[in-house]
Amino acid sequence: MEITKQLKFNKDGLIPVVVQDWKDNVVLMVAYMNAEAFEKTLKTKKATFWSRSRQKFWIKGEQSGNIQKVKEVYYDCDADCILLKVHQVGDSACHTGYRSCFYRKLSFTGNTRITGKKIFDPKKVYGK
Repeated sequence: MEITKQLKFNKDGLIPVVVQDWKDNVVLMVAYMNAEAFEKTLKTKKATFWSRSRQKFWIKGEQSGNIQKVKEVYYDCDADCILLKVHQVGDSACHTGYRSCFYRKLSFTGNTRITGKKIFDPKKVYGK
């Protein structure tokens, strides 16, 4: 696709992706895409990423059922970061069972507080 050529992927061929709930703008997660994952996302309207640890494609929610239906796609002024606005099916984006991966709030004194609540038990979903 023409737009893929305009994006600036890093030396590993990846671009960071911020995923945000399209209704309330909560930041759900951050992941990475390569050019093929980006194009698959546009084609299927399901958030598809490149797993750096597993070195393979993954469709968000393919195991848990908590898929992300893409509603809008943005890219920043430098064309080196993507923002997906999604409908989060199953209401949980984090593999740890929370709605958002950003469920830990850090104070300026260095203390951490859990701000979210678990929606599902990852051991039951992933068997780990």
